[in-house]
This record gives sequence, C-alpha cells and structure tokens, in this order.
Amino acid sequence: MADAVRAGREAGASENRNSGGNPGFPGGKPLGNIRDMLIPLGVITVVIMLIVPLPTILLDTFMAMNLIISLLILLIVLYTKKATDFNLFPTVLLVVTVFGLALNVSSTRLILTLGEKFDGRMVRAFSSFVVGSGGTEGLVVGFIIFIVIIAVQVVVITKGATRVSEVAARFALDGLPGKQMAIEAEFNSGSITEEEMKTSKKDLQQEVDFYGAMDGASKFISGNVKVGIFITVVNVLGGVIIGMVIHGEPIGSAISNYISFAVGDGLLSQFPALLVSTAMGIVVTRAAAPGDLGEQAILQFSRSAKIYWVSAVVLLGFALLPGFPWYVLIPMAVFMGFTAFNIGRTQKKKADFDEMMAKSADKTKKAKDDSGEMSPVVPLDALSLELGYGLIPLVDKDKGAELLERVQGVRRQSALDLGLVIPRIRIIDNMLLEPSEYCFKIKGVDVGRGKIRMGYYLCINPGTVTDEIPGEKTRDPAFGLPSLWVGEDKRDEAERAGYTVVDPPSIIATHLTEIIKRHAQDILGRQETQAILDTLKKEYPAVVEESQKAVSLGEIQKVLQGLLRERVSIRNTVSILEAVADYAPASRDVGFLTEKARQALGMQICHQYADENRVLRVLTIDQALEQRIIDSRLETSSGVISALEPAVQNAWIHSLSRAVAAVQEKGWFPIVLCSAAARALVKSSSERELPELVILSVSEIVQDISLEAVGVIKLENQAAA
Repeated sequence: MADAVRAGREAGASENRNSGGNPGFPGGKPLGNIRDMLIPLGVITVVIMLIVPLPTILLDTFMAMNLIISLLILLIVLYTKKATDFNLFPTVLLVVTVFGLALNVSSTRLILTLGEKFDGRMVRAFSSFVVGSGGTEGLVVGFIIFIVIIAVQVVVITKGATRVSEVAARFALDGLPGKQMAIEAEFNSGSITEEEMKTSKKDLQQEVDFYGAMDGASKFISGNVKVGIFITVVNVLGGVIIGMVIHGEPIGSAISNYISFAVGDGLLSQFPALLVSTAMGIVVTRAAAPGDLGEQAILQFSRSAKIYWVSAVVLLGFALLPGFPWYVLIPMAVFMGFTAFNIGRTQKKKADFDEMMAKSADKTKKAKDDSGEMSPVVPLDALSLELGYGLIPLVDKDKGAELLERVQGVRRQSALDLGLVIPRIRIIDNMLLEPSEYCFKIKGVDVGRGKIRMGYYLCINPGTVTDEIPGEKTRDPAFGLPSLWVGEDKRDEAERAGYTVVDPPSIIATHLTEIIKRHAQDILGRQETQAILDTLKKEYPAVVEESQKAVSLGEIQKVLQGLLRERVSIRNTVSILEAVADYAPASRDVGFLTEKARQALGMQICHQYADENRVLRVLTIDQALEQRIIDSRLETSSGVISALEPAVQNAWIHSLSRAVAAVQEKGWFPIVLCSAAARALVKSSSERELPELVILSVSEIVQDISLEAVGVIKLENQAAA
C-alpha cells in the first residue's frame, strides 16, 4: 500500500511538472493563466493610456485596432440571430468607449505638443481625405462635413438608440411577471417540460438583465460624442494658440494645420463610435424580429409584388418629366418591375401548392366523412382535475394561480415518495359540476370529488380539539374527518382551539395527494413502465437487460403495480428488477415476484413504518387462524386470494377490526405481522373492509428493527366458526 501511495505521488508530481513547466503543453496552467490575464491587462492598459504619452507608431496601431474592433462589433450584431445572444455587448461597449477616449486624449497630447511636426499617419490620412486638396475652401468644407457627421450621430443615431434602450428596458421589466406566469401555465398544462420551463425562465431573466444593462450602456455613447466635440474644439483653439504663441507659427499656417489635425482626429475617433452606435441601435430595435437579419429582411420585403409594380410606375413617371435623369430612373424602374415579376411568380407557385394541399386534405376528410369512420383512438387523460366555474379563480393567472403551484408541488412530492412520476394533470372547467365542486378523474373515471367554499377556511378536527367553535359542519374530502367551514375572522380562534385550518388550494392539493396514493397503480401503465426502464437503462443497462430477458414488460408492470397498491415506493427500481431477475427462473408468477420484491425492499418498508427508535409495534395472528387462512388459498386468473367460509371470514374481519381499533386508540399505527406464506392472503382477505391496513411478513423485517407485539388476533368463537 505504501509503495502504491508513493508511486501515485510521484506520478502526480511528474504530471504537474509536465503541465506546469512547459508553457506550450495543452493542459499547462501558464498558458491558461496568460489567456485569463489578457482582458484585465488590456483594460488596465486602456486606463493608463489616458495618462502616459504614446509614440505615434503605437498611436496609429491602436487607432487601427479601434477601427477594426468597432467594425467587428457591427458585423457580430448583424449576424446574431437573437439580441441576447451577444449579452457581453454592454461591457464591450464600455471598454471600447474608454479605449476610444484614451486614443483621443493621446492624439490630442501629441498634436498640441508636436504641432506641425506631428506625424500620426492615421490622423493625417483622415484629415487629407476629408479636407481634400487644402486651402481655405478645403478647411471649411472638411469642418462642415465633420459637424454634419457629429450632428447625425448625436441627434439621430445616438439619441434614438438611447431612447429605444430606455423603452425596451422598461417594457422588459414590466412584462417580466406576466411572461413568467405564462411559462408556468404552459408547464402546468403540459405544453412544455420542466427543463424547457427552466430554460425559458433563464432566457427571460437574461433578456431583462440585458436590456437593463443596455439602458445604462447607451449613456456611454452619448457621453463619448459630447466629449469628442469638446476635444475637437480644444484641439482647434488650443492648437492655434500654442502654434502662434509657443511655436511661433504664422496664424494662417497654425489655423490650417490644427484645424486639419482636429478634423482628422475627430473623425478617426467618431467613426468607430458611429459604428458602435449603429450596432447598439440595431441590437435594441431587433427585440420584435429575432432570427437572421438578412433572412428576415428578404422575407418581409418580398410579401407583396404590388408595391414593386407601383414603385416601377412612379419611377417611369418621374423619368418622363423634363429635367429628371431618365438614364438613372428608367433602369431603376426596370429593376423594380423585374423584382415584382419574380415575387409574383413565387407567390403564385406557393398559392397553387397550398390550394393543391387543401384540396387533397378536403378529399381525405370527405372520404372519412362518407365512410362514417371516426378516429380509432380517443385519448383519455391519465389524471385530470375538473372544476366548477366558481373555482376558476384558483387557477386564474391574474389572481396568482396558487392552485397550479400546489399541484406542481404535489407531483414533485409524489415522485419522491412513490418513485412514480405523475403525468401532467390537466385542469379544465366542467359546466356540469356545481359552481363550488371539483372532481378528480383517472382515465375518464371519477375517483374523488369535493366542494369548496371560496373565501372560507376548512377547520379539520384531528381529535385534539379542546373547544368547539360555531361553523358550517362538513367533512374533509380527502380523509372524511369531521370539519367546519369558517370565515377569515374566526381563523385564529380555530387554530387556538386545536383545529387544523387549511385554505381552498390546500384542500384540493391534499385530496390530490391521497388520490395519487390510492390509485398510483392505475396511473402506472405499460408506457410509463417502459419510460422508467429506458431512463434506468442509461445508468444500469445490465440490470434492465437481465430483468427484461427473464420476464415481459407486462409482468414488470404488474410487479410495480402490486407494490404501489400497498403504498410501497418503487423509487428503488434497481433492487426490484434485481429481485425479479433472481427469482423469475423459479417462478414467473406475479404474486410470487411481488413478494420477493417486497423482501428486497425490506429495509425501506420497515423504516417507513418504524418510530424514531426503530421499533415496529405489530399485531400478530393466532397460529391456528393463520394456518386456516393459508389453507384457504385459491388460485385465480388475477392472482391468489383467500377463500374462507363466509362465517369464518366475518369472524376474522370482526376480530381484526377490533384489534386495529384498540391499537389506534393508543395512538399507534396498525400493522399486522404474519409469515411470508400468509401475507398476500391476509391482505386479500382484509383489503375490502380495511384497505389502508399494513400487512408485513417476517421475511421483510431487517435486523436493525425491533419488534414489539401489541396484540394477537384470534377468532372470538372458533367453535361457532
């Protein structure tokens, strides 16, 4: 063992040396650390640029980088199908803005310091491109163009994008609760899965956060434009003063040089900002049209051929008027006519195809109607809840839809308690019910109903009530306990008196929980069983394959149903399948396999009913009576049953009921313990009269559980029996 530990340490040390000592190693940490440090170092460098002077070659490099980064941002926005897919945009907007301002400050420092000797190639190139050949006319024209570009960016693009960002953020935040409730309603109705619900909620939250961040980030652009104008004015005034006073330049030369440099520097800083402003405007205005921008544009601009025909006619009309450039307008009119012709032909083909499909569908429908046939399948909901119209507020989204959340909680808890994932519960209104009545149905069959008084609370008497209070007497629909309906004003009084006070949604949720426990075996069908096996096969393929070789899917379903019928959780499906695979070669009898599965789950079953001290208080059966029950065994098509004589059956049920009542009076849960051979027969003989009675066999008791016999069940008059 020591050698193995030493070898492991040496191997770990060798691996660390290989990965950490070689920067080029794919899994090495230095390469990852360098990559992680690039962005923080870049941000710090941008801030330092505001203070530290830059050489002109480095300034030209950074200005080119700023230009290409802004272009990349615009292209990313254009090719992003959903605005929130580029959720890093607000942060990128801040960094790019600060980077542009830092370059503007650095260029201003060099222009004012070097004057006519300033050799920044990027600034000189932009200034000569805009100003032109030079002279007073070139300076005036260049300065006017610069002012126009700044005005367009400030008044049109930046102001509009900022306003759209504010409105988008406000509407996204205001619509958040309604969208969340709509997602939950879709989930409760079964339209989407739980994973889809979580993903939708996450996307919704990201959308709200994104537009909120964009609302603040848009202020950076507007501030950047204002500062750019200020820096340009400083460049002109400060440059002329410094050139004339400090450098001794003639006034004409100073004005020419510094205005040219100011215009070039301003455009070089504002052009990337213009690209980013345009990208911001596109992002915040695409909320209503997600998807590829090019595809959306083609789709929406090609919906009607009439608009292009009208445009072609208008252009031809302008071309015929004197003074208009007919050589421009006529080709444009021809192009519009060609576009209209293509769109019309495409629409006609689509219309013909749709008409053909519609005729085919009508023929099929008519053939079915003529034959008088109906669909061979009329599906039923596995579990549904029908409400009278007076209870609809319980599921109304505008009023909180509290019942929907309770129902979802019951489904989750049932999955944990029983190991059975309950199908989505369809909630519908039924005008045939009374306004205050509700009804549960399993596959279309009524399995439980009750009445609710809206605005009142149900006070259940659990047997510990000290002082009775006035109220409308009724019974709890889930357990049949005596109860009262009281108003809001008597709620606190009822709780002090010892009543269990529940509101209407809790009443229905509790009733639903009991319905699921009582009828879990009816909910579990072959399709649900196959889904359990398919899911389990991913983790335990050997167990599933061996059990399916030993028995059929239907036999596995019946074993699971037998366990659920006695409220034994099937969550430990692996142990159940292993027991089935182990004992199926001996017998494929479902009752036999169910008993073996119960024995495999012995620890789970014992801890389900034992107290905190791991003590099981049980009733035992007189040996002669138990043998008599075993001797009455009868094989039927639905399994083994106990076929006692009527007189003996009545005496047995009478004695059993008295023993159970005595145990319940002492506050204990009634449990009957018998041999493994008699357990199924005892359950079948008492199931009709005492369906909730728990019957355990000796083979199911595990070692860490202590047994305490609290009574013996025997026939009171065996001779008469």
